[in-house]
This record gives sequence, structure tokens and C-alpha cells, in this order.
Amino acid sequence: MVKFLTSLGCGGTSSKKPLYDIVSDSNQTAVSIGLNHKFRWKILERVSPRYAASSGLPYVIAQLLYNRGVKLAEIDAFLAADQRLAGNPFLLPDMAPAVSRIYRAVLSREKIAVYGDFDVDGVSAAAILAEGLSWLGVQVVPYIPDRLKEGHGLNMQALEKLHAQGIRLVITVDCGVTDLEAVEQARQMEMDVIITDHHVPLEGLPQAAAVINPKRKDSRYPYSDLAGAGVVFKLLQALYHGDRRERTLDQFLDLIALATVTDLVPLLGENRYLVKQGLKQLNRTCRIGIQELVGLAGLTPGEIDTDDISWALGPRLNAAGKVDDASVSYRLLLTKSSEEARLLALELERKNQERQKLSSEVLALAKQKLAPKMHLPLLIDADEHYPVGVLGLVASKLVDEFYKPAIIINIGQGKCRGSCRSIPEFDLISILGECRDLLISVGGHALAAGFTVLQRDLAQLEERLTNLAVQQLGNLDLRPVIAIDAEVPLATFTDVPLNFIERLSPFGRGNPEPIFLTRGVEVVECRDSSEEGGWLKLKLRQGNITWQAVDFESKRKSEEIPPRIDIVYSLGRSSWNGKEVMCLNLRDFVPAQ
Repeated sequence: MVKFLTSLGCGGTSSKKPLYDIVSDSNQTAVSIGLNHKFRWKILERVSPRYAASSGLPYVIAQLLYNRGVKLAEIDAFLAADQRLAGNPFLLPDMAPAVSRIYRAVLSREKIAVYGDFDVDGVSAAAILAEGLSWLGVQVVPYIPDRLKEGHGLNMQALEKLHAQGIRLVITVDCGVTDLEAVEQARQMEMDVIITDHHVPLEGLPQAAAVINPKRKDSRYPYSDLAGAGVVFKLLQALYHGDRRERTLDQFLDLIALATVTDLVPLLGENRYLVKQGLKQLNRTCRIGIQELVGLAGLTPGEIDTDDISWALGPRLNAAGKVDDASVSYRLLLTKSSEEARLLALELERKNQERQKLSSEVLALAKQKLAPKMHLPLLIDADEHYPVGVLGLVASKLVDEFYKPAIIINIGQGKCRGSCRSIPEFDLISILGECRDLLISVGGHALAAGFTVLQRDLAQLEERLTNLAVQQLGNLDLRPVIAIDAEVPLATFTDVPLNFIERLSPFGRGNPEPIFLTRGVEVVECRDSSEEGGWLKLKLRQGNITWQAVDFESKRKSEEIPPRIDIVYSLGRSSWNGKEVMCLNLRDFVPAQ
């Protein structure tokens, strides 16, 4: 291993302070910029010559595919993002008994309860299953628990309500795999439960009629990272296998795209197919509720992408469940009434504004209380004034700002609910598993999880979690990493146009927007755009290649920009002098070596 240190200060002047720490070996190169720099730069492993040559693609495209773990035999399917990526639904565990039990309910005219969750994935999955079952003539009884009163997952009170309505079959969506006691309670009431979920199971599974989950250890399904809505879609595919109505299931792909992107599951494998086709469906959706929401969000039909889902549609659909009743979002997705769609969309818009205000207030309080504990690698705080509905949002904002795992806890009467968000270096499921003896319930993913704990055990839980964080993170450099796909000259993109790179979309977790590094770029022009939000417009040149660039990230003034810089950036489109041009979106930069 070779280490190479150079020194260069801001504005092109020399300094004794290390600016680059370049660590290289045969596998990868990691570039860290200064001890006080916000980011660490990591150049991913170089593509093998054999892979690049065998792909038959431009070198930079081969590099991007290699970085995303796409095997040579999978390249065509990945780029096409077509049905070749879809799995056989009957490879999911317990699919056959689930289909059998549902058809028995259809033949005996049983009512079926669809038990969802209150986030976008849960609400979308509930809407998909309810509408899909209705085609069989089933009377569907939807049930979405109240976040504040009931919390995540199956609960006894809800099951008793459903039992009183004559329900003998409950199908969960996006929940249930860890609710062993509730499923046992249902069994004692002679209610069957079919679980469809995508969260990590416990060591033991609920004693349900079926547990459909691609994360089960015995699953033969080729892709384990479906969202809850994706699992429900596979159930409907199995139900309608060989039926002429199987072809009409694609009308649910708009909801699956909403759920999959918002739930931050990897956009690889089958999810890539579902989201790519789902975006097409979303951009021409016939769902009048979504049409109203798109209009209120100021989006353009036909141009909606994953960023629009993440930053505009997803938060609005999530807002109802965070501050009130998620059934508003459920009704919006299914309504056939234009007037009802308009009113529901307006209500979600109001709730989203309320959520934004509430989360800002709680974040300010949390940061104030956490100030004495900022030296610790885990940000954890509990307060009776932290509303349950915004715990996750506040934890996410803390992670974004400080790059440390964050746990925000609501102290209730006897019980406390916590919401956790993390960084790749700290696996929440593993950590919470080491505290399972203190928890009433727990669920989630490596980067996002939630739990319930008795108030009497809260102090012990905080101490144990903090100690585990110190053990795992205490000696690490906790700064966010920018993963760089390739170091290239700007001339690369005269031969590899943007639309070629855009074939890798949709971008998201697991398939991030490609990021490049170019060194020694000359700053020809730099202008402040303070009247447009405090960002920079730049004209950059390398050799005889000149590009327009924008800097939304650094918040620097034009006079602070050195004459030559090393830049990390993605590619995009921008309007320049009334024309659409390719543009560099700067993620980070430093004075050139």
C-alpha cells in the first residue's frame, strides 16, 4: 500500500495542512480531503480489462455497470430493465398456501381484511391488494393502524375490532413478520393471517397461514429486496396466474414505483424493472388522486422521475400518517371522484406543511438537548414532547447534518417509542438485536428502524446503545463518503453522451447517479446567483473542452473559488441562454494539485 500526501491551501496558496490523503492498492483508491473537510472521496475499484472488453460498451459505461455489480451476462437485461429481471412469484415462500387460502375465502364469500402500515409503502401496498382482490368479488375491509395510538404492525385491539366485524382472514402488507404474539392471538380467535412483508424476520416466524417474505432464510426467490408493495404485487401475480386479468396488473406499477422509491430499497434487480416501468405508468396515470397531487406539487406530467417521488410526492403521501390518519392517503390512491381527489390532495398538502413545521420545531429542540453529547458517535435523546409522527424525520435530518446514527425517542405513559436512522458503518438491525431483551418490539432495516421499550428500561437501553456505538464507531473517521465511479478527463463526455449514461436510470439507493472526478479544471467564469438561492454558476475548461457547471452544495462565494480546481460531479441538463445544454452538477471540489 502506498500513501501520497500533498499540501495545498485554498485560493491556490500553499499550506502545511494536508489536503489530500490518497490511499491506493490493487483493489481500490480512496481519496480523503483534509481532516476538516466535510467529505471523504472514495474512487471505486477499476473495472477489469476483460470485463470492459467483453461488455462491448464504452469504457466509462462498462465501469459504471461494474461498480453496480452487474455481471457480464446481466448487462443486456440491466440496460433494458425489462421483464427478464422479474422473478417467478411461486418461488416466494408460502405462496401456494396463501393463494389457496385466498381462493377458499373467495368461494365461501368471506370478507378479507387488508392490514397495512401508515407509510407510503404500506398505504400503496394496501391500495394495490384491496383493488386487486376486488376484481375477484371480495369484500375488502381495509385497516391502517393509527401511528400515535397503535404504532407499527399487528396489534390485539385491531384484531379484536376486525373479529367483531366477522373477519376470518387478515392479510398484512408491509408488516407482520415480527408480530408473533399478535398472530398467535388471531389464531386463538380462529382468524387466519397471511403475512406479506419485506422486513427482516426474527429467528422464529409467526404461526400464520402463510408468511410471504423474500428475506426469509428459506426463500428461493432470486431477489430479496422488494418493497412491501412489490411483495403484494407478486401475490397478485400468483393469484391471477393464467388468468386473462394477469395482464392488467401492470396498472399497479405507478403505486409500486411510489412505494419502492420512497421506501429506499435498492433499485437493482427486479426493483429496477418495477420502478422503470412504474415511472412510465406514473407519468400517464389514470389515478385522479395522483393527478391532483402532481398538480399541487408543481410537477409536470410526463417528466416525473425518482427525485420527484423522493422530494415531492412521497413526503406528501407520508404526511397524513405522520401527523394524523394515513387513511387519507389510502383513499386518495383509490378514489374515482374528481371532487374527493381534489379535497384529499388539498388535505395532504396542508398536512405536509404541518409536518414540515412540526419537524423543524422538534429538530431545533433535539439539537439543543443533544449539544452536550455531540462528542459521542451516537446521537440519542428522549423527550415526552417529541411527537411520534416526526421521530424518523428528525433522526434523518440529524444523520444528514452530523453523519452519525441518530435515535429519537418519544416518552409515553409506561412505554416509549423510538425511531432510528443510521449510516452504513452502523447496522441498526444488528445493534438492536443485541438489545432485544430490553425491547417490546423492533423492526426495520440496517439504516432505518423503530422500536418500543418500557419506560423503566429506557435508561439501560440508552446506555447499552451508546456503548455499542462507541465500540463500533469510536475509532472511525465519521464523515460521509462520496463514492466516485471513475476519474476521467472532461473530453470523455464528447464520446459518451449523457443519454447513454441515462440508460442506467432510474437512479436511487443501490444504483446511485454516476459520480465522476476530474482534476486540474480551469475556472473560466464564476458568478453568484444569490437572487436564485445562493448558488454558483461556473464555466469550466480542460484543454479545448468547456462545460457549464452549477454548485448548489458548497455555499461559497465566487471570490472564494480558486482558478484551478479538482471537481467531483454528476451530469445533468440545464437551461443556458434559453437552450438546454449538458451541465456538470458539482458535488464537491478542492484547489487543484
